[in-house]
Amino acid sequence: MTVTSRSVSVERNRLKFASAHMATFHGECEPLHGHNYQVIVEVDGELTEDSWVWDFGALKKATRDIVDELDHKFLLQMESSLLNIAFAADNYTVAFAGRTYQFPASDVAPLPIDNTTAERLAEYIGKQLMRALQASGTNLISQLRIGVEEMPGQTGWCTLIP
Repeated sequence: MTVTSRSVSVERNRLKFASAHMATFHGECEPLHGHNYQVIVEVDGELTEDSWVWDFGALKKATRDIVDELDHKFLLQMESSLLNIAFAADNYTVAFAGRTYQFPASDVAPLPIDNTTAERLAEYIGKQLMRALQASGTNLISQLRIGVEEMPGQTGWCTLIP
């Protein structure tokens, strides 16, 4: 018998964050609203000398460290081509089609993404997690899959390969 792959996954539990956003679609911008997001992480790879793909505790901590930075923040897509974003005097000003919002910098998570869709949030979290993985010295991972659930039954996914 041949073993073809090994995986570990962690989800929900404390891997969640509550945030506001306003995604853009087809040249329009949603009204400001929020979600109680849940995060799902799946890691494929070879076993370490200790027979782990990635220790559950370490994986949960690394993921929590990332999502904690997003918790109770306004998620701002800094690479948006539709939003007019300015930063001055410790405040972000966001404008679109006659609507203008001002947020204290301490309430904003400025993200290097073009839109705050679940798929882009999954990509952002995945890239941050991949950096944490590489910093830990682990190099046996073959694939990282991240899901960000906006509401039950509605999840955006991103798969990264190192």
